[in-house]
Amino acid sequence: MIQNFKQSMVKEFEMIDLGLMAYFLVLEVKQCSDGIFISQAKYAVEVLKKFAMEDCCPADNPVEYGTKLTKEGEGDLVNPTYYKSIVDCLHYLTCTKPHILYGVGLINRYIEKPRSSHLKTTKRILRYVKRIASYGLFYSSSQNLEITGYSDSD
Repeated sequence: MIQNFKQSMVKEFEMIDLGLMAYFLVLEVKQCSDGIFISQAKYAVEVLKKFAMEDCCPADNPVEYGTKLTKEGEGDLVNPTYYKSIVDCLHYLTCTKPHILYGVGLINRYIEKPRSSHLKTTKRILRYVKRIASYGLFYSSSQNLEITGYSDSD
């Protein structure tokens, strides 16, 4: 069926079959017989370099326990363009790293007038990204159609 589709497309359009997908919009795709692994490892490293965090000490979790941010925040105002750029990059990383969604949602609330306390929390997430840069999503090709989910009550 796939070959028939390719042949009909070639007749209609000028195209080339490049084989299996390996990289698409900063998503790295590795296909094998037991499933598909999707990650953003290269992009995560690029983000860390962009914000001069490639040599930072990795964090064990994205948001420190008990972190409470407010609109007023603590400390001086920081450059909102710089802050927004970090938040946007982190948003894109949530495609393959859903466990940073809570932290990214938290820092996104203060994008209008970010303070140094907000930036500190943002950089904590970047430090966590350094630890998990190679993590991704694995979609198994098994015939078992069960959906399994895990949750951390923290």
